[in-house]
Amino acid sequence: MAVSFDELKQKHPCFALGAKTNNGRIHLPVSAGCNIACRFCKRDFNDYEIRPGVSSALLTPDEAVEAVERAVELMPDIHVVGVAGPGDTLASPYALETFRAVKKKHPDLISCMSTNGLLLDELADEVIAAGIDSLTVTVNAVDPRIQVEINEYIIYHGKKIEGIEAAEILIRNQLNGIRKVAAGGVTVKVNTVLIPEINKDHIEAVAKAVAECGASIYNIIPLLPNHELSWCTEPDCVTLGIARLQAEKHIKVFRHCQRCRADAVGIPGGKDISKQIYLREIKVTDTFSHG
Repeated sequence: MAVSFDELKQKHPCFALGAKTNNGRIHLPVSAGCNIACRFCKRDFNDYEIRPGVSSALLTPDEAVEAVERAVELMPDIHVVGVAGPGDTLASPYALETFRAVKKKHPDLISCMSTNGLLLDELADEVIAAGIDSLTVTVNAVDPRIQVEINEYIIYHGKKIEGIEAAEILIRNQLNGIRKVAAGGVTVKVNTVLIPEINKDHIEAVAKAVAECGASIYNIIPLLPNHELSWCTEPDCVTLGIARLQAEKHIKVFRHCQRCRADAVGIPGGKDISKQIYLREIKVTDTFSHG
């Protein structure tokens, strides 16, 4: 049975609605491929970018379990095991395989997974059965006319689909999937990338829709202009604040996202021990993708 929302608020740094906690997490980079093409997202393998969609390397599920063993030994404050990429967690079987293996050895650790939600509708039962405690779904629009400006195409059942059709499939599968996993006892967090030129006035509609589907917490991530959306502007504090106030009419809002890498280990915004776990030094630059 998945842990309760109250327990998540105590142990999971992404569910602490107030000040940053000293609880840690380990992100396991086991998911390589992605099945949608967000216009702001550039997945990469390197040692310096601090953002989702980036990792130093990929791990097999067996290697991921070994990494968890090292992490909890070095940092007992780690309470969360997450998979957030660097691709999509449901585009390949490795994330769910990893969670099943970790659960056998560490049933006390919270399992946290991020997905774009394209396959969530059809894989919801597997997500629930794998013992996922919290699921983050990135939903950037619930109107296909807006979604098509953010996502170029999807790869769905082996077929590349573009335009409004792709947007409609993605939105439908995200919302249906959220309904299913929430009904199955999984706590759902939704991420939305705030793009002033595209979805600034659409945030409240997204928050309302995902709350009605059963999401418990909402995270608005300011865009750092990148990739095909490098022409867009980064939202300022006023724009971000207004968006959060609009969203809070419908759902609890998370306010201290750290834009974590897919191989982050440690306390968000604090000590990171990824060098000891993955034997690589993580260097910093200011870039961004979604998780």
